[in-house]
Amino acid sequence: MPPPTLSVTVAIPTYQRAAMLRETLAGLVQQDYPAPLLEILIVDNNSPDNTREVVAGFSGAAHAPKYVLETRQGANYARNRAIREARGDIIIFGDDDILIESNWVSEIVRPFQENPALRIGAVAGEVIPVFPDGCPAWVAGFHGPQAFRSDPGPLRRGQIPMSASLAFLRSTFPELGYFDTELGRKGGVVFGGDENLAIKRLLNGGYEVWFAPAARALHQMPGSRTTFKYVRKHAFDSARSRVVGRVRDDRDEGRGSTGYLLSRLAGNVAKAPAFALLGAFNFLILRAGAGKKALVRSWRSCGYLYQIQRSLRGKI
Repeated sequence: MPPPTLSVTVAIPTYQRAAMLRETLAGLVQQDYPAPLLEILIVDNNSPDNTREVVAGFSGAAHAPKYVLETRQGANYARNRAIREARGDIIIFGDDDILIESNWVSEIVRPFQENPALRIGAVAGEVIPVFPDGCPAWVAGFHGPQAFRSDPGPLRRGQIPMSASLAFLRSTFPELGYFDTELGRKGGVVFGGDENLAIKRLLNGGYEVWFAPAARALHQMPGSRTTFKYVRKHAFDSARSRVVGRVRDDRDEGRGSTGYLLSRLAGNVAKAPAFALLGAFNFLILRAGAGKKALVRSWRSCGYLYQIQRSLRGKI
């Protein structure tokens, strides 16, 4: 790889995860990317813990992070604030609970650096879930690496990478639009789909989205995120976000959403009670893990039903 020439901003939105953020920062400040070309922004989204102090603790590092406070609640407000603050040609968004090696920035920037003639709008790194507190067997099936491809190259339409390790050409945001603040996590609300619209806008705008498997990030999933309560809530909120994202896509592209909403309504009216009965049956035969998985699927269908009726009435 030739010497890096692209300036990079790494932006980490964070909310109430100071301990994990410290581990993420420990990897960020040791990146092998040239210090004059690398900026690190930590965007605090109203954390009530000691996030500011954690960031200040790395002020003496070669890649010292900059602390930014964004008071409007929501991960996408924090991302949009990072875009406005950023000085880099490339913005790499990462989660506040990832563990990275010293080559993470170099590897995720490599496709931009080595292919200047191509219209690459975004590059996704590999995201691998890890479970520091262990993982119940029934939860494991819900998680896995993205594994889109084994070599660097473009993704197919429909392959939407996670925002936990995702780099964008900064100039595409003024051109195509910023992150949708109606989507994404807001405090304790697990409302996903943050990256979907941004990726689709790039593809519709004639840009390529690449995958860089060597840019690995370990995504920590502590015990609090493997409980039945959390997994059920995540399933419900994720289903809601998919409906909202689809309705917004249809609106942006001048299509109606009624047909999609009614088809999803019909399917999930059947799925919700069916999975609930399957869950109850598995509990009766003492297969608690299978019962929990079925109830999570039932709750996901409930999330679809809840958001579909709201969307049909014109509400988010």
